[in-house]
Amino acid sequence: MSSYKDVEPAQLEDQEKARILDSNDLHQVSLVSLSLGALFGLSLFFLFTSELFQLPLYILCLSLFHFLEYYITAKFNTDKVSLDSFLINNGAEYVLAHSLAIIEVVSEAHWFPNLKSHRYISFFGLVLVVFGQFLRSTAMVTAGRSFSHIISTTKKKEHVLVTNGMYKYTRHPSYAGFFWWALGTQLMLCNPICFIGFLFTLRRFFKHRIEFEEQYLVAFFSRDYINYKSCTGTLIPFIK
Repeated sequence: MSSYKDVEPAQLEDQEKARILDSNDLHQVSLVSLSLGALFGLSLFFLFTSELFQLPLYILCLSLFHFLEYYITAKFNTDKVSLDSFLINNGAEYVLAHSLAIIEVVSEAHWFPNLKSHRYISFFGLVLVVFGQFLRSTAMVTAGRSFSHIISTTKKKEHVLVTNGMYKYTRHPSYAGFFWWALGTQLMLCNPICFIGFLFTLRRFFKHRIEFEEQYLVAFFSRDYINYKSCTGTLIPFIK
């Protein structure tokens, strides 16, 4: 009986592809896509019929974000696509954050309706959402097979140091994109409480994630990454 270490690299790659295929249950992918499409369509309808337009606009942006996470991975990083690529099962804290955002916008619209009447704030928030989505999606496309939703702790043959496109201006454009997208959604909702909560939570999360990831990037690319890091920022406040 052979051990794991006796398996040839090509066999390991085939096993990894088989594992991803098994986790990419097509009927579940279809159901999730249908659900996101339905949410998008309903949100678009209520966007023009509801007085609290911020809420359907928020659901619309949220459903589009999760669809694009899967779609771009499927198109440009096929080897790594799975049902998890939708990022819907993104942890209890993620679900709680968006649930609290919905609770806040509905509660404040009922008790403090004037708070939701600042359309210029909502418009600025939407601009941030569009900017963040563009930054993240473009980063995923540019990185291609080097992009992963899960931090790589071992260097694979397709793993290269990407420094072109958005990566020329920020070394973590997908993180920066999500940061500004998430903050933009709370401005769009005119949610002062969740905006502050999102700001501190996201900054702490990405600070720890970037520090953890860059340990491996230095190990993978040595001086090349150190030089690259020295001349690029993160576009996330207070994270160098």
